[in-house]
Amino acid sequence: MLFCPNCANLLVISAETGYNKWACNTCAYEFPITKQMTSRTKLKRKEVDDVLGGDEMWKHADATTVTCPKCDHNRAYFYQLQIRSADEPMTTCLCRCAACAHNWREG
Repeated sequence: MLFCPNCANLLVISAETGYNKWACNTCAYEFPITKQMTSRTKLKRKEVDDVLGGDEMWKHADATTVTCPKCDHNRAYFYQLQIRSADEPMTTCLCRCAACAHNWREG
């Protein structure tokens, strides 16, 4: 994107006079395009935040007796999460096995 040096508005490509040019829609500024203009910017990907709290969240989770579907251990940590609107109950129970650290969802 290029901007007008006179009024700082966005320049658009125009071919009204038979040749390509950058033109300002607000003032009379024109800049002829004589060569191919390209520019590339490599964007850095945003790091994904762990919205569930990561491993730190499990340090303070409650424990219960439930069978792990992976290793059949009978103890797991759990917490409930509100994933719907505020007027509905917390229905999602996330569990992590105390032995193998396998995560699953109950209910």
